[in-house]
Amino acid sequence: MKDKGELEKLVTKWFTQNTSAPTVSSSAAKGGLNLDFTRILPDIPFILKGIPLTLLFTLFSVFLGLIWGTVLSLCKITAIKPLTWLANAYTSVFRGTPLLLQLALVYYATPQLTGYDISALQAGVLTFTLNSGAYMSETIRGGIQAVDKGQTEAAMSMGVPYRLMMWDIILPQALKNILPALVNETIGLLKDSALVSTIGVVEILRSAQIVGANKYIYFEPLLFAGLIYYVLVMGLTRSASVLERRLRQSE
Repeated sequence: MKDKGELEKLVTKWFTQNTSAPTVSSSAAKGGLNLDFTRILPDIPFILKGIPLTLLFTLFSVFLGLIWGTVLSLCKITAIKPLTWLANAYTSVFRGTPLLLQLALVYYATPQLTGYDISALQAGVLTFTLNSGAYMSETIRGGIQAVDKGQTEAAMSMGVPYRLMMWDIILPQALKNILPALVNETIGLLKDSALVSTIGVVEILRSAQIVGANKYIYFEPLLFAGLIYYVLVMGLTRSASVLERRLRQSE
């Protein structure tokens, strides 16, 4: 490579100033605002392609996290002490460590420990399910314990089995009370889904970063990505408000 001059070319390419880089406009050089959204117009469909993946990731994580959180909450209120200790220890670990660290451990450690080549999307869904389950478990536990004890006593006096009592009587009332908290958790998952871009998932944020790298501009694509997240969150908030209002009217 040295004899052929290839090494010198690499040094020139990566370690010297690139004179062919895009020129900066005079307004930007003077510190003025230089926005040109027309430059990213051809790439908007590419950024929008990240929306279905982001929504799919969020819905899977919320659905599985709700199931796992319910299981953990039942373990926390059971009379079997070992289950209570395990559930509390699990919650403590996942609430006490950074989500990004958990994501990296699942994605990079799973192949090393199990030999299974986990995909980035699978690692993201698994990590967010485990993490959101820890947070939801506390919310669901509070909702269950907020249900009047007379409901439990009445069901037990009528001979209703514990499983049916929780499924048909207690949990529906608890979920109705904790709906706003679950919506907040869902919104948090939707925004935190941007973290999966760190392991290569091409969702909204990653798409915007790719466009920025190709066009040598970052503010416009990132601002557009932020607008998409905002619209999605507002749509989710509006849908949750409608659902909450209907549940109140059905009481």
